[in-house]
Amino acid sequence: MPRRRRIRPASALESLSPVWILSQILILQTAFYSVAAVLFLFTSLVLGSAFSLDLVFSWVPLQADNAAGWTLAMVWVCNCLTSATSITFLVGRSKYVVDFSLTIHFIHFLVTSLYSHSIPQSWLWWAVQFGSAIITITVASWACQHRELRPLTIGVGGAARARAAAGEQALGDHEMQPLKSGRAIP
Repeated sequence: MPRRRRIRPASALESLSPVWILSQILILQTAFYSVAAVLFLFTSLVLGSAFSLDLVFSWVPLQADNAAGWTLAMVWVCNCLTSATSITFLVGRSKYVVDFSLTIHFIHFLVTSLYSHSIPQSWLWWAVQFGSAIITITVASWACQHRELRPLTIGVGGAARARAAAGEQALGDHEMQPLKSGRAIP
């Protein structure tokens, strides 16, 4: 007798679609670079320096021997919060956070290497990328778990929900209810 195949639920097949995963990666990477470009443009305007794509795509400006390099490092660290927020809203599952976060940073490594025509050699660049990945994973995992563990309100009407939010006992529960006539039980 042949073994019975387990049938996967339709939702599991939809969440593992390669097209959907690639589109999520593309959206996350676009958000990563868009916000980075805006942050670097703002930083360039504040510092009074010229904006160039080297700030976003190259590892060369990220040097530890000057204040501008450290400022750029802090901008990259701020940008990791964008990645965490994007992952939380777009992916929404804590079990995929590590995969998507490391994918974003790996693609950034590839783009940086191709743009600069060399593998990054600055220890500050590597430290920033490692720290950014850790912060992204930590914040996005916490946010996704917080979102996943919210209590469900199934079948609760608006009035009962308002009383429950106010701390009152919702009617229909199996707790002691006052008698309708207002007299005590003997």
